[in-house]
Amino acid sequence: MSRYAFIAACTEPWPVQLLCQVLAVSPAGYYQWRHRPAAVPPPWQVVAQAAFTRHARRYGTRRLRAELRAEGHTVGRYALRTWLRRHGLQALSTRPHRPRTTVADPAAIVDENRLFGQPAPPPTRYG
Repeated sequence: MSRYAFIAACTEPWPVQLLCQVLAVSPAGYYQWRHRPAAVPPPWQVVAQAAFTRHARRYGTRRLRAELRAEGHTVGRYALRTWLRRHGLQALSTRPHRPRTTVADPAAIVDENRLFGQPAPPPTRYG
């Protein structure tokens, strides 16, 4: 909720001047905000939301961008990424998460050490 929206919600018990002073905004800015028309989202955002839900939240920025371009909308990946983050949307992974481990398979056969019976290398001049 923005400061202006908070002021609009609380104007009944408190005066606007006091609320603006407490929230460190100017009263002129609040009144301009009240008379400002509602922001209309760009058309690509509506199409992106429809595509994101149509594909069961599996499309990330690359596939969403390709689909938007196929429909005639030009938008960059980073603009899409910012838009997804602002709306709390995140693409779901289609691959199962398998934990990585460094423990070797105990059933695996280990090769013998072929260097075990070899003579040691000659000493180097610097070592």
